[in-house]
Amino acid sequence: MSSPVYFAGLRARDEKTSTVSKIKKLFDHAGFGAIIAKRDRTAIKLHFGELGNDSFISPVFVRQVVEKVKECGALPFLTDTNTLYQGSRSNAVDHIMTAILHGFDYAVVGAPVIIADGLCGKNVAKVTIKRKHFKRVTIAGDIAAADSMIVMTHFKAHIVSGFGGAIKNLAMGCAPPEGKKDQHQAHPYTIGERCIGCGKCAAVCPKSAIKIVKKKSAINRSVCIGCFECMTVCAERAIDIDWATEIPKFIERLVEYASGAVKGKEKRVGYFNFLTRITPDCDCVPWSDAPIVPDIGILASMDPVAIDSASFDLVNDQSGFSDSLLRMHYKKGQDKFSGTWEETNGYQQVRYAEELGMGNCRYELITI
Repeated sequence: MSSPVYFAGLRARDEKTSTVSKIKKLFDHAGFGAIIAKRDRTAIKLHFGELGNDSFISPVFVRQVVEKVKECGALPFLTDTNTLYQGSRSNAVDHIMTAILHGFDYAVVGAPVIIADGLCGKNVAKVTIKRKHFKRVTIAGDIAAADSMIVMTHFKAHIVSGFGGAIKNLAMGCAPPEGKKDQHQAHPYTIGERCIGCGKCAAVCPKSAIKIVKKKSAINRSVCIGCFECMTVCAERAIDIDWATEIPKFIERLVEYASGAVKGKEKRVGYFNFLTRITPDCDCVPWSDAPIVPDIGILASMDPVAIDSASFDLVNDQSGFSDSLLRMHYKKGQDKFSGTWEETNGYQQVRYAEELGMGNCRYELITI
């Protein structure tokens, strides 16, 4: 049996077909009103974007969801968690300031911003899941305490997980730094013949695990926390990981954390995926590269597995942009995510999530 996924394209010729109107219609068609009770403390989980990034979901679009949640008589708040790496979102003060600078203030969105794991990532809840890699996971305290949740995700590629969709937004996005560290546990290494000793990797390492020795990057794997920031900034692709052994386990850990993020409110979470400005990188990077495919539309579903599966297929049904980071698989039907990051296998996320009972890979796409 397939799960319904509702789709709205981006064409508009009047106010009734505007994007803001479609977001509200998607909310209604997907049945989100039925999962939100009066006086619910409803988390609207999104990504505010690192400073310098501009591909995050528009706060104007987020406001439409805030208004719909308020119509249910609930108490919406915008939320995310602090980062594992150093940047503009590694503590709640910087994080909230970044959110405001990107337009997520009360005057625009109509709801407060609450960083769910507190000032320094210590507001946490231990959630029992009894999975293969984890018996318990560490989830941000205010996400665990929320009565219901709407997960709004900018769907895009990712250097390690292949793509970042609803599942990754739950997993990394709902975990404090401690939980993010639990998920990574994969340690990169330097390919000496490619390294030019530029030092960019050392500059971004949050734990000072990288030094430049004899004009080459040297990674202290006993100190490394596996945040992959060094890989993101290395233009020479001189830093790599053991894809065959480490990344399948990383994906499984990620999905298990996603299951923990919804524990206790499994039928009280709704999902939006925005298939716009589908960039090669996570919104965690302080830039936004050119999209790898054209803008597609917006999806809504009660099933995180189905919405990611549908998003994956819709992206791959596009013709890729040759003037982007996409290096191959330009034709319709080819995997754009492995075409951008060759070693990745993003679909493993949805397969393992289905195995854990989080949802259904099979979906029915319903255009509104």
